[in-house]
Amino acid sequence: MADRSYELHGERIFECAADSVQLCSDRDAVELISAALEHRARFIVIPAEQLDSNFFHLKTGIAGAMLQKFVTYQFRVAIIGDISEHLKESSALKDFVYECNRGSQLWFLADRDQLEQRLNPRAKTA
Repeated sequence: MADRSYELHGERIFECAADSVQLCSDRDAVELISAALEHRARFIVIPAEQLDSNFFHLKTGIAGAMLQKFVTYQFRVAIIGDISEHLKESSALKDFVYECNRGSQLWFLADRDQLEQRLNPRAKTA
């Protein structure tokens, strides 16, 4: 599957292909932002398997550096996929994911159905 863009509940989404080059650094995040801008998207969906495993080891600083780029350029991000193995290894990561999911800038979601629910304005008022 190739990268794609689409509308979902009023948000222009840029979704990375799961088989794209792995994201390993903040430089990769900037390239991703550039690709999203070409599609006029302000929301990026990243498959969890596209992230280098060091992203999930918070001590490396990779997650912080990458996510700071998205915040700086005012992009919203959803990381979609099963990260349960990473969560088992780190209570700090578990806390980080919990806090991110409480906000609106960055979400860690199991699947696209959860993204649909989060972005659906009717779901928020129901």
